[in-house]
Amino acid sequence: MFGKVEICGINTSKLPVLSEEEKNELLSKAKSGDEKAREKLINGNLRLVLSMIQKFVSRSEDPDDIFQVGCIGLIKAIDNFDTDQNVKFSTYAVPMIIGEIRRYMRDNSMIRVSRSLRSLAYKALGEKERLSSLLGREPTADEITEAVNGRIASSGDAGAKKVTSSEISEALDAVLTPASLYDPVFSDSGDSIYLMDQISDDSSGVESWTESIALSQAISSLTKREHDIINMRFYMGKTQVEIASEIGISQAQISRLEKSAVSKIRKML
Repeated sequence: MFGKVEICGINTSKLPVLSEEEKNELLSKAKSGDEKAREKLINGNLRLVLSMIQKFVSRSEDPDDIFQVGCIGLIKAIDNFDTDQNVKFSTYAVPMIIGEIRRYMRDNSMIRVSRSLRSLAYKALGEKERLSSLLGREPTADEITEAVNGRIASSGDAGAKKVTSSEISEALDAVLTPASLYDPVFSDSGDSIYLMDQISDDSSGVESWTESIALSQAISSLTKREHDIINMRFYMGKTQVEIASEIGISQAQISRLEKSAVSKIRKML
């Protein structure tokens, strides 16, 4: 659904691309209150938003909505970016855009999480985004915990307690958007690899696969009546009495034929 040229009435094929020098110049002007520079900076970074929303390509939300939410994250990044820091604007903007989209998706999730857990998760995510921009890397769990506790201490709430890393991990897991098996994890020239392609099934390994082939070959060596009995007995789950009634022979004969068929299969395997 993201393959369309137009999104939110914007022709994505004609979106401008700014150089780092142009970005820095526009950021300085925007900080000085130049609204035209700010608008040009927003338009010049819409491709960045477009590339970020690809991460949510398989979600059920409308792509136009996600794009608009991503634009809100971009605007927040522009308004809050510190030009004195030795950090590229895109490095600062990416977590802001993704964070805004994730917040939107969490708030619109059908999974209900307690208010206290959600509040703690939002604090942790806010500190995570702030530290990512400040450090230029993903912060550790301990760094996030320390930052959250610092925020709690500075709030002036005497009843507020410090939190542990495990409590923060639990809170973040609680508000995590469930992943779809059809989420793309890699895409090259239109050929996507989905999450389901990366999940292994121990029950369907090479050994299990070869055993299945050997079993099929063994069953194919049975007579038609033996094959029918094995099929009804082990694949359809019928009792010997039910099979006897259906075929029109005694239960004792069914038992003998079943044992003979199983013996043949064992020898073949």
